[in-house]
Amino acid sequence: MATEQIVIVGAGAAGCTLALLLARRGIASTVVEQRTDTRLHPAAHVVNARTLEIWNEASPTLVHDLEVITPSIDTVNIIRWCTDVHAAPLGEIDLLSEPEQLAEVRSHSPFLISHIGQHLLMPALWKALEGEALIDFRRGWHAVMTADQLSLQSPDAMPQNETPRYIIAADGANSSLREAADIAMTGPVLANMGSVFFHAPELYADGADRPLLSWIYHPRFSGVMIAHADDDYVLMTPYLHPAQLIARSSRDYWDRQLPHVLGTSNYGIRSTGTWTMTSQMAQSFRRGPLLLIGDAAHRFPHTGGFGLNSGVQDAHNLAWKLAAVLADGAPDSLLDTYETERRPVVTRFAEQSTSNHFKLDEVTAPLGITNRSLHLATELITKPWLSWIPDRAIATIADTLTTAQTSRTKRLLQQGNRSQRLRRRMAEQIPGQLEHFVASGLEFGYAYDSPLIDTATEGPCPAGDVSRYHPSTHPGARLPHTLVLDDNGSIRPLHHLISPTGLTLFTGDPHAWAASTRHRPVDVPVTVTALTPPSPDTRDAMLDLLEIGEHGAVLVRPDGHVVWRSRTGLDAAEQLQRFVRDAWAPLYRGNAPSLRSPV
Repeated sequence: MATEQIVIVGAGAAGCTLALLLARRGIASTVVEQRTDTRLHPAAHVVNARTLEIWNEASPTLVHDLEVITPSIDTVNIIRWCTDVHAAPLGEIDLLSEPEQLAEVRSHSPFLISHIGQHLLMPALWKALEGEALIDFRRGWHAVMTADQLSLQSPDAMPQNETPRYIIAADGANSSLREAADIAMTGPVLANMGSVFFHAPELYADGADRPLLSWIYHPRFSGVMIAHADDDYVLMTPYLHPAQLIARSSRDYWDRQLPHVLGTSNYGIRSTGTWTMTSQMAQSFRRGPLLLIGDAAHRFPHTGGFGLNSGVQDAHNLAWKLAAVLADGAPDSLLDTYETERRPVVTRFAEQSTSNHFKLDEVTAPLGITNRSLHLATELITKPWLSWIPDRAIATIADTLTTAQTSRTKRLLQQGNRSQRLRRRMAEQIPGQLEHFVASGLEFGYAYDSPLIDTATEGPCPAGDVSRYHPSTHPGARLPHTLVLDDNGSIRPLHHLISPTGLTLFTGDPHAWAASTRHRPVDVPVTVTALTPPSPDTRDAMLDLLEIGEHGAVLVRPDGHVVWRSRTGLDAAEQLQRFVRDAWAPLYRGNAPSLRSPV
C-alpha cells in the first residue's frame, strides 16, 4: 500500500491551482483526473484580475501563456439586450464608457479582468501541471473513497490503494468524494439550463460591434449568448424538465433553434450540454483528511462569474496552510481556518450571484418574463406528485409553459406606442445591472476573519462595496497593489515581495523594525522588507495607500492577506510581538528560521 502526502482529485481550475501553489512551496502532490483530455464545452469564461495574480504566483509561465490568448479589453466591453443578434439593441452597457473608472481599476492590480473560455484555459493549466516535476498528473484515472482510504484506478492497471495524509476534493459540482463523505449540499435549485457551443464566422461580419454578452428576448427563444475567441459562441437558455427535447436530444433542439436566433444557417455546432443552476453550499468544507474546494464546496449561479475565481481563491487560502503543516510542523488544526475564512466570503459571492440573477427581472418584468417565475416553475414541475405523468406529456406541458413565456416578447417587435413605451421602460432599467458585470469591490475586497488575523484591535474588516474596490490594509484584507523597488533596484509589484512561507513585515522604516523585533524574538519566520518607491516623489502616496505612515508597518501572510498593522510606529512593536507569539508561534513549533532582516 502506497502512502501519499496529498492527493488532489480533479484537474479543474481549483485543483490545478492548488497543485501549482504547493509545488511553488516545495510540496509534491498527485493530481487525479478522470478525463484524458480537457473539456471542449466551455463553462466559465470570466477570469478575475485577482485570479491572475494568484496564477502568476503559482506559475508566471502559465500567465504568460494566458496573456497570448486573452482578447483585448476593447473587444469584450459591450453587454447588450436585444430581440435578436442583428436587431437594434433595446439597450447596452459599455464597460469602457467611463475612462476614469477604468484607470482606477488598472491601479488595483498588474492585471485586468479577462475573458478566456474554459476550453482555452484548461489546456494551459494542464500544460503547467505537466511541466512541474513535483506534480504527478494522472489523466484518465478515477478515485474512489471509502472511509479514509482512496482507491486510484487506471483503465490499464490494477487499482492502487492509498492512505494519503490529505485528500482534496476538487472534482466539481457533482463531487463523488463529497458524496462518499456524506457531506450534504444545501440551497435552492434556480433553473435547468441548456447550452450550445458553436462556430459562426460571419455572425458580425458587417463590422458591427460584437458584444461580449447578448441577452436575447425573441418570440421563439429567450436566453443569453456569450462571445468567445475565433468566432465561437455559447448560447444558453433555461428549460423545465429533462423530458424536453433540449435535454433528451439537445443537438436536434439546437439545430432547430439556431437558424432563427442567428438569422443564418452558416454555423457549426461544436458541442451541447445541460447543467443545473443552483446556489448551494456544502454543510462542511472538511471531513477528517478530506478537504473540499471549488464547485465541490459551493455552487453559484453564473451571473457574476464567481465560480471559477472562488475556487482559485480556495486553493490560494489552503495551499500555504497545507505547506505549513507538512513542512513547518504546524498543527493539523490550522486547516480548520480554511473553512472559517472562506465560508463567509463564498456566502457573499453566492448572495451576490443570486441577487444578480433575480435583478435581471428589473429589465424583463415589463414583459412578464422573470427569473423568479422561472424558479417557481422549475420547483413546481419537479414536485413528486407530478412524477406519475408520462415523460411525453410532461414535456408537452413544459414546452407549452416555455412558449407561453417567450411569446410575450412579440410586443417588442411591434411598432405602436405601447411597444415603444415597453422598450423604453426596459432600457431605463439596464444601467442598474452594472453590478452584475463590474464587481471589483468583491474581486479584490474580500477579507478574512480568524484567529490568525488581528481583528481584536480594529474589528473585522468592513464588507465594502460590490462594484468599487477601496484599497485597505485593515487586518483581513488583501494587501493593496503598488510598485516598489526590490533589493536589486528593479521595479516590481509589492505582492511579488511577499514570502511564500512565514510572514512579511512591510515598512518604510525597516532597520528600526528589524532591530526592535530582534530584541523581542519569536520562533516565527518574519521577513522585514523595506518599502522603497520607484521614485522619491511617490513615497507619500505609497505610504498613504498602505495606511501606515512613515514609521508604521503592515504584516502580511503568504497568501497576501494582512494579519496585523501599525499606523503609529515602533511603540506598537510589543503589540506585534504579542500577536505573533499568540496567533502564529504555535504554528511553527520552534522549527522556524531566524528573523530575516533587510540588507
